[in-house]
Amino acid sequence: MNKRLFAVLSVLVLASMMLAACGPKGPVETAAPAGYECADEFRCVKIAPGEPIHIAYWGVLSGADSSLGEDSKRGVEVAIDDKGGKLLGHDILLTTEDAGCTPEGGATAAAKLASDTSLVGLIGSSCSDETVGGIAAISNAGLTTISPSNTRPALSAPDRGPDYAGYLRTAHSDAFQGKAVAEFAYNFLKVTKAATIHDGSAYAQALQQVFADEFAKLGGTIVAQEAVAKDATDMKPVLTTIAAAGPEFIYYPVFVAVGGYVTAQVRDVPGLESVYLAGSDGIFTADLLKGGGENTKGMYLSSPDFSAFTGDYAGFIAKHEAKYGGSTLSTFHAHAYDAANILFAALEKVAHVDDDGTVWVPLKALRDAIYATKDFAGITGNLSCSASGDCGAPVIAVYEIVNADPASWNPADAANPNPKKVWP
Repeated sequence: MNKRLFAVLSVLVLASMMLAACGPKGPVETAAPAGYECADEFRCVKIAPGEPIHIAYWGVLSGADSSLGEDSKRGVEVAIDDKGGKLLGHDILLTTEDAGCTPEGGATAAAKLASDTSLVGLIGSSCSDETVGGIAAISNAGLTTISPSNTRPALSAPDRGPDYAGYLRTAHSDAFQGKAVAEFAYNFLKVTKAATIHDGSAYAQALQQVFADEFAKLGGTIVAQEAVAKDATDMKPVLTTIAAAGPEFIYYPVFVAVGGYVTAQVRDVPGLESVYLAGSDGIFTADLLKGGGENTKGMYLSSPDFSAFTGDYAGFIAKHEAKYGGSTLSTFHAHAYDAANILFAALEKVAHVDDDGTVWVPLKALRDAIYATKDFAGITGNLSCSASGDCGAPVIAVYEIVNADPASWNPADAANPNPKKVWP
């Protein structure tokens, strides 16, 4: 072997020995990059740098009852503005689904939302029927929703079942509202005979029954309990039946379309020319005045007691008027604002932020944090959530419509409110 070849071979052998001495003894393994490891019981939503934190509002956004849903959506939008449009260093993206104020609409909207893996949380629904139709899909997807305006008592009953695990509300329960209206009618108006009308919805059916039960407990008599379809327009037959029973007070806690038709037609029925009329938060909107006309003047509506709110409601109203150029549309804008801020606070509590700005949201931990809300300083009061999802402060008032002109609607006007609080 010549010297040159021997030298080359020697170098190669030496190099291989050095590599063997320094290299791994077994198969080569690539270490996992350091970072967050999701151990959440449900799953984690990953929000990469530059991507928004996605929340959704679902509720009625079209048709006769749209003022209810739009009013609450505005409350969420003001809450987002107050955060500067950002959370945890990311833009807040708000999307919406119209649920139509029906069980079927709620089911359709919820199915779409449940399939969106970018969502971290929801505000809604607007109508109790929407929640009845859709909450199972929301809960089973590991998502949590906070309703600003559902009031059906059964939605937060202790025995409501696992389908409602992802459901909370900042609205009151109608167990309180129905009782309040009964006390107003019996103790304030001094009536002893009352009739009710409902439209078959979960909200109206339950609320009129609470009223009826409480009115009877006080010593009053329910002379008629009638129902109409949500799409009915001719109320004369049901009103004629009620007139025959001789009520002094008619309570119809329905939605806008039915409420407008009942109010517009009631004075044309013999025997009902001077009967007291009352509704509740489902028709607490200027749209009722458009449908009911002059007969709305003097009508009573129950609602959350705005004057009892312990937070900066006046500040919210000023922001709303600056942003939208007018009065609030319905009842639950402040409850929606509080719901959004409860969600934001829970997100800030449980989210993990990587060094590069990536945000991880563990959905079961988020749900638990929302349920653990205690003494949250909201507009509507200091809010604490129960184990069955009630977070709201159940303070109810009754208002009187003092002007039938829809343009006059402004319950927050300190000088000339319409409707005007009359009880308590």
